[in-house]
Amino acid sequence: MVKYYVLDTNVLLHSPNAIFAFSEHRVIIPEVVLEELDRFKSEATDRGANSRHISRIIDKLRTQGNLLEGVPLNAQGGILQVETNHLGTQIPQYWDRTKADNRILQICKGLADNRCHTVLVSRDTNMRVKAAILSIQAEDFRNEKVAEVDEQYTGRAEVYTSSDVINAFHCDDINTIDPERLYEYDEKSHMLLKAQLEVNQFLHIRSTDNDRHTALGRFDGQKVVHLRYRSRNPFGVLPRNIGQIFMQECLMMSPEEAPLVILKGMAGTAKTFYSLAVGLHKYMDCRPREYHHLLICRPHIPMDEDIGFLPGSESEKISPYMRGIRDNLFTLLSGHTMTDNKDIEQVEDTVQLLFDKNIIQTEALAYQRGRSLQRYWMILDEMQNSTPRQAKGVITRPGLGTKIILIGDPAQIDHPHLDSRTNGLVYASEKMRGSKLCFQVTLQPDECERSPLAAEAAMRL
Repeated sequence: MVKYYVLDTNVLLHSPNAIFAFSEHRVIIPEVVLEELDRFKSEATDRGANSRHISRIIDKLRTQGNLLEGVPLNAQGGILQVETNHLGTQIPQYWDRTKADNRILQICKGLADNRCHTVLVSRDTNMRVKAAILSIQAEDFRNEKVAEVDEQYTGRAEVYTSSDVINAFHCDDINTIDPERLYEYDEKSHMLLKAQLEVNQFLHIRSTDNDRHTALGRFDGQKVVHLRYRSRNPFGVLPRNIGQIFMQECLMMSPEEAPLVILKGMAGTAKTFYSLAVGLHKYMDCRPREYHHLLICRPHIPMDEDIGFLPGSESEKISPYMRGIRDNLFTLLSGHTMTDNKDIEQVEDTVQLLFDKNIIQTEALAYQRGRSLQRYWMILDEMQNSTPRQAKGVITRPGLGTKIILIGDPAQIDHPHLDSRTNGLVYASEKMRGSKLCFQVTLQPDECERSPLAAEAAMRL
């Protein structure tokens, strides 16, 4: 049965190619959606770029027939139609008919009244609620959704084997483990089943004979190998838990081995702190110097939509949103025991010097499009507030010798049209799963090291 999918503006602004995702069904674009797209097309943002992109797509399809009657979308029989009718369709009297959302709902109601199987597709939760008031089926755009948080890829696993295998693994750094000898616990059957491993997955290996007999390793796609950088202390930082050991391993690898690292986890698990520590170690302590630049970007909704919001240069506008970076740098350069005011001021001056000398550069995420970055250590912080399109845009920027670190907490999202299944961080994580060029680590709640209170609050609140 052919369905009529009515697309809200926010779907097209989020994913311009959404009109091609409905196979043999009919895609309806209300004329008010075209008007809303026109309002955004002049913006120098991702939203503006998406508006221009979908406008070009519709204009190209226009040459294939009459948009009011419908033009073919694909070989499966899909149709695109611009809808201008149903102006007389009744909706609640107290709803403002000049409002774009209500006009879209009016079209949905008109199509449904004409016995068309109508589905509203919108990323706006309130829009979907209002559709339910009119007894109209409504859905979020699911094409870019990934699994629920508990089912998302973590980049690590707990596996089991015999003590003999672990002993042999510990005997020599060149020893490896055959993945056929590893098992994982299945919660449904309460049995140990053969482990299903992903390339570059980190492993906490436990003995089936002795629960305290363990080892750490990484599956390289063929065998389980030792961690090479476990004993390192980049910039004086010592890993405090298994998650940080895994995190240090992939951060310390060369950009040829691990050009993309994705770090997920709750606040206080030292994701940004560790990324800065290793970056400064690679820049200051390693000779020849591995990276020419340390670049930090953070998506921020008001800034990405309008960088003229604050006075001053680009770096001055970004500065208020980089205070968390400065806090991490201060801790990294000072430690926790310093109390003398003179020493504190000296460390603050050193942190400022890192920015003044452009050792650490900060830029807006929205302005990375079109760049080609050579030998950059690039930290993309708070990426749970980025869109899948933004994530794709920055991951495709690096040239030779550049390492990109995506950092974020999928549970802390400020973007009005993103959630834990649709943001750029988890989208990149799931799509890059199994890539030989991508390493991932999700830090667990019990690996929070900021403070006992931070750990307790993150667990309880």
